Amino acid sequence: MKLALFDLDGTLLPTDSDHAFGEFMCAIGWTDGQAWRARNQQFFEQYQAGTLVLADYVDFATSAWRHRPLADAEAARERFMQEVISPALRFEAIELVRAHQRSGDQVAVVTATNEFVTRPIATAFGVETLLAVELERGADGRATGAIRGTPTFREGKVARVQAWLHSQGQSFADFDDVLFYSDSTNDLPLLEAVPTPVATNPTPALRQIALERGWRVIDLFDAT
Repeated sequence: MKLALFDLDGTLLPTDSDHAFGEFMCAIGWTDGQAWRARNQQFFEQYQAGTLVLADYVDFATSAWRHRPLADAEAARERFMQEVISPALRFEAIELVRAHQRSGDQVAVVTATNEFVTRPIATAFGVETLLAVELERGADGRATGAIRGTPTFREGKVARVQAWLHSQGQSFADFDDVLFYSDSTNDLPLLEAVPTPVATNPTPALRQIALERGWRVIDLFDAT
């Protein structure tokens, strides 16, 4: 049996769900409009450049919805799934995941986007195991704006995957192979930690690294 690990944004999705959720918050009037949108874009550019301070971004991103009743936030998330994410799902990405599942492989999504945004997306891909940024929550169930535990970001992805496997009495050595599919150089720590890294819809920087190191490169979305 193999272990197949998937990044989400840019890898299984031809968009960034974290950034897109922020845009959706603007679209439904839950933010102060252009100023918030510009700041959201700045954070996205920092992520792409590898300079993002994740705690700052999580505090900012959740500020659009965390002070509202949880039921309202969940309803907005459902609209986001229907209006933004569902139309973005691609057969090629779904089939890649399902091919591993049909082969009896263990599958997990490992994403730097928070669990509030990504839980229904993982479900849409038919993946039960989601390792995402976990949000600290107050007694009322609302997010506080802080991160709980180790975030699934850069080296944190390695730590969280290892901790998850350890909780099941497993390690990489228990699998015939361990693959990690990702589009981003932010994921180099986990790409370098697994036996089979797969650069998937890679950024130019990751594509160059993959070519230099002889890693497999796949493009799921072509020009879409």
